[in-house]
Amino acid sequence: MAQVEKKPAWYERIAWGIVIPVVLLAIISLYTIWIAAANDPSMGSPLKTVVSQGIWYLLSAGLIVLVMQFDSEQLFKIAPYIYGIGIILLIAVLFLYNRQVAADTGAKSWFKLGPLTFQPSEIMKPAFILMLARVVERHNNRYAHTIRNDWILLAEIIGWLLPVAILLKLQNDFGTMLVFIAIVAGVVLVSGISWKIIIPTYGIVALIGIIAITLVVTPSGQEILTHFGFKAYQFQRINAWLNPAEDTSSGAYQLWQSMKAIGSGQLFGIGAGKLNVYVPVRTSDMIFSVIGESFGFVGSCALILIYFYLILQMVKITFETKNAFYSYISTGIIMMILFHVFENIGMGIDVLPLTGIPLPFVSQGGSALLGNMIGVGLILSMKWHHRDYMFSTAGDF
Repeated sequence: MAQVEKKPAWYERIAWGIVIPVVLLAIISLYTIWIAAANDPSMGSPLKTVVSQGIWYLLSAGLIVLVMQFDSEQLFKIAPYIYGIGIILLIAVLFLYNRQVAADTGAKSWFKLGPLTFQPSEIMKPAFILMLARVVERHNNRYAHTIRNDWILLAEIIGWLLPVAILLKLQNDFGTMLVFIAIVAGVVLVSGISWKIIIPTYGIVALIGIIAITLVVTPSGQEILTHFGFKAYQFQRINAWLNPAEDTSSGAYQLWQSMKAIGSGQLFGIGAGKLNVYVPVRTSDMIFSVIGESFGFVGSCALILIYFYLILQMVKITFETKNAFYSYISTGIIMMILFHVFENIGMGIDVLPLTGIPLPFVSQGGSALLGNMIGVGLILSMKWHHRDYMFSTAGDF
C-alpha cells in the first residue's frame, strides 16, 4: 500500500479557507480592472493599470507574511505604538494633503507620494482594531463585569475613538468615519458589556441616526447641517441617492450610470470583457458595476458568496483559537470588511448613498488594499500561532 505523504508543518498552520477566497478576489480584481480600463480610453494603458494593482497585491502579500509573525502577546504590546503612528499620520495629512484630490472629492485625506496617492485612514483601521482589542482585553482581565465597570469600559472605547473621529471630521471624510463606528459597534457586542447598557445605548444611537437622516434628506435640515461643517458635495450625494433620475447629467450621473450598467447585465451579463455603459471612477468605487454588467446577476451573487465564505472562515478560526484578545481583533476586522462590502454594493445599486467606500480586495487602490490585507494577516496569525488558552495581560500597559 502506498504511503500517504505527510504535509509539512507550515502547511497545516496556514488558514487556507481564508487564503483561497482572497486569491479568488485578487483574480476578480485584476480582471475587472482590466475590463474597466480597456473600455475607458481616459484610463490609459490597461496593462499598466493592472500591473500597478498587481504590484500592490505583491506588497500586500509580503505584509501579510510579516504580520503573521506576531503572536497575540506581541500584538498586544505593540498596539499602542501602531495606534500612535496612525494618529500621527492622520494629523500629518491635514497639512500635507493632496490639493488636487481634495478639490475633486472635498476630503483632505490623501497624501501625494510621487505618482502615487496614499490614504492613511485605511491603515488606521487595523491599527484602531488592535488598540480596541487591547483595551477590551486589558479591562476584562482587571475587572469583573458589573454595570459600573461596563460603563467604564464603554467610556474607554469611546475615548480611543474620539481622536480618530475628530481627525476624520477635519478631513471631511464622513464615509470612513462610518467604518470606524461599525467596528466599535461590533467589538462592543462581543466585549462582555451588559445588555442592560448595550440595548439603551444602541437605542439612543438609533434615535440619533433617525434624527440625522431626517435632517440630511430635507432642505431645511441640510441648511441646519451646513452650520455644523457639512459640505455641499455631501448633500449632493444624498440628493442623488434619493432622486437619481432627477438630474442624471451632473450630481446623480455616476449613480445613474452604475444602475444602468448593472441592470443591463440582467441574469448572465453581456459577456466577459464587454462594457456598453460608461461609469465614472469605475475601477475603484464603482467596480461592482463592471461585475454586474459583464457577468450579470449570477456573477454578482457569486462574488457575494465568496465574501460570505471568507467571513465564515474568519468566524470559524476565531472559535478554534479560543483566545479572547484574538476574538476582539477578528470581530473588528469582520465588521470592517462587512461594512465595506455592504456599503459599496449598496451604493452601486442605489440602496445606500455614495460615500467613496471601496469594495474590499477588488477595487483599484493601494492603501485600501494594504489595510484589508493587514486585517487578513491578523486573522491568519491566529491559525499560525494557534494556542488553546487565554493569556493574561492584566499587568501590561
